[in-house]
Amino acid sequence: MRIQELISPRRVTHSLEVASKKRLLEKLSALLGRDAPEVNAQGAFQALIERERLGSTAIGEGVALPHGRVKGLKKAVGAFATLEHEMDFDAVDHKPVTMVFALLVPEEATDEHLRILAELAGVFSRKQVRRELAQAKNAEDLYQRLTRATGV
Repeated sequence: MRIQELISPRRVTHSLEVASKKRLLEKLSALLGRDAPEVNAQGAFQALIERERLGSTAIGEGVALPHGRVKGLKKAVGAFATLEHEMDFDAVDHKPVTMVFALLVPEEATDEHLRILAELAGVFSRKQVRRELAQAKNAEDLYQRLTRATGV
């Protein structure tokens, strides 16, 4: 799957200011609804928060992949944000998070869900990709770097 199939320029934000994980998930839920009329922000938030309660979705090296399944969703939808300030996300490597890719998938899309998460984890495990994204100056630049650097 190509990253452009998951996100749009309107679902990417740079230097997001949030004070808590809950507030971050709320902001990401609203972001997921931009350019995606089938996404209800409250439903998105519920899906993300329920999954996060099962355990942290931080994958290490400053990246988190909050995700969830949503009933009635027709296709996977993503949003990406860099954070203004590092945030503790209970990562396995104990490093704070600075980049977050939120993903929603249709409720019945188990295989697709796992495949996309594996692809995203692979992309964000690459130091060069993280470095490139960290150098973005604004949301448009971030979107361009993300779509160019990932190759997903």
